[in-house]
Amino acid sequence: METIATPAISFRQKEIVNQYTTALDKHMLELKAGEVEVMHEIRDFANMLHIHPVHLSNTIKEVTGKSACDLFEERLVTLSKEMIATTSLSIGEIARQLTYDPSNFVKFFKKYTGMTPKKYRDSL
Repeated sequence: METIATPAISFRQKEIVNQYTTALDKHMLELKAGEVEVMHEIRDFANMLHIHPVHLSNTIKEVTGKSACDLFEERLVTLSKEMIATTSLSIGEIARQLTYDPSNFVKFFKKYTGMTPKKYRDSL
């Protein structure tokens, strides 16, 4: 039986992932502080790193096993949970601060947590 060798992860690939996660963390802090009017997309992060969005996505998937969007959404869910748990902002205010329409935020949050933001807050 033949085995197919997977290529080793290069230093540059690791560097791209580190740069992406650093930029992503910074963006999450800016969202939390209410300093963002428009949420970044993958192409925005790729532009910051001076690489093509497809190259960014492929590299992140190869190195982490997750897509760039998955990592972004995981961080956003974590931030959402933190804001729901630690602030007195209404769910609508949190949604708007995270650049979401409140109804879309509820759908997004429920998709990833299995409960609405209000139920999550009530469960704390």
